[in-house]
Amino acid sequence: MKKADFIQAVAEKAGLSKKDSQKAVDAALETINDALVAGKSVSFIGFGTFSTAPRAARKARVPGTDRVVDVPATTAVKFKVGKKLKEAVAKS
Repeated sequence: MKKADFIQAVAEKAGLSKKDSQKAVDAALETINDALVAGKSVSFIGFGTFSTAPRAARKARVPGTDRVVDVPATTAVKFKVGKKLKEAVAKS
């Protein structure tokens, strides 16, 4: 499902126009983004939790060659699936 399809589905379920649904979806995604950048987690009970985790610097081998490269430390986004979502997907 692409973003446009998602916005259409939200518009139909919420009884909103596509324009209003797009504003709501964009605002929700921007809010999640801002919270993660600030180092906070975002939790939707039953759906899941978005959070960040530090990744340490490491050395990695390039496939096909024996060259070793340094991979810098970074922060990664994590998503932990909630119980209701996990059960709903497992039933389908």
